[in-house]
Amino acid sequence: MKKIALLGTALGLTLGGPALAQDSYPERPIQMIVPWGAGGGTDAVGRIIATQLQQELGVPVNVVNRTGGSGVVGHSAIANAEPDGYTIGIMTIEIDMMHWQGLTDLTYEDFDILAMVNADPGGVMVAADSEWDSIEGFLESVKSEPKGTYTASGTGQGGIWHVGMAGWLLSEDLPADQITFVPSQGAAPGITDMVAGGVTMIPSSLAEGLSMIDAERVLPLATMSAERQEMFPDVPTLAETTGSDWTVSVWRTVAAPQGLPEDVQQKLVDAIETAYNSDEYQNFMQERGFGLRWAGPEEATEIVASDDEAFGEVMREAGLASE
Repeated sequence: MKKIALLGTALGLTLGGPALAQDSYPERPIQMIVPWGAGGGTDAVGRIIATQLQQELGVPVNVVNRTGGSGVVGHSAIANAEPDGYTIGIMTIEIDMMHWQGLTDLTYEDFDILAMVNADPGGVMVAADSEWDSIEGFLESVKSEPKGTYTASGTGQGGIWHVGMAGWLLSEDLPADQITFVPSQGAAPGITDMVAGGVTMIPSSLAEGLSMIDAERVLPLATMSAERQEMFPDVPTLAETTGSDWTVSVWRTVAAPQGLPEDVQQKLVDAIETAYNSDEYQNFMQERGFGLRWAGPEEATEIVASDDEAFGEVMREAGLASE
């Protein structure tokens, strides 16, 4: 009887081992890699998510900024980590553009996408003292003047807002370079340059122009979203004004190296969803003008894959792709 009891105990421990291991995750701190610099929008989103995950999972979630290579360094650090749940990161929309530019072989398929937690649609903004007060009027001017008459800025060469502008122009049956793009270090310096008269328009998210819009120094003419944005209810979509079907949003997802154990992935997804729905996260995003967008692993992966294909087409036609 003792032997049988001992054998039963041993079997119970053996069979229960995996379940116990699953329940024990996480046992140590988690690293959250942010591929962009401290103080930026992606860093802000990453840190608020990390704070909420720390509360939910009961272990420290440490944010590490890994910058460089137009996002390649940080995204590579996430993808190349051990797929054990102890390294996750904020995967941004640049993952859908870097490989088309020949900067890396890395694609979204090298990650397990856990959730999309933010999306900010692009828009068309001009200086408030410009000659335009409608997107229709601005487009008419763009069409009637020679290529290169007007200029735009808001990101680096081949960056999201460069591609966003090119996609819009192509949708209006115009060359992708009808408006000359002037590279900048981001939307903020681009907007400052526009207000000073340096460039004509900015195609970045309206959220990035919020302070200047509130100060009545910048006028938003349209949003590149399927529907009007809740924060900017008076700004029409391209579809309802010029008839363009082009939409683009800069999004942020939480991702991990490809190959996470299913139980670890599910625990992380559940924790991220709880973090997303927390009052702290919702209030943080709304106060700073960030767009709220939830999509679980399957839907988020479909969105990222669809954007990857669309950006490839636009970048090839615009001469921005090396493939």
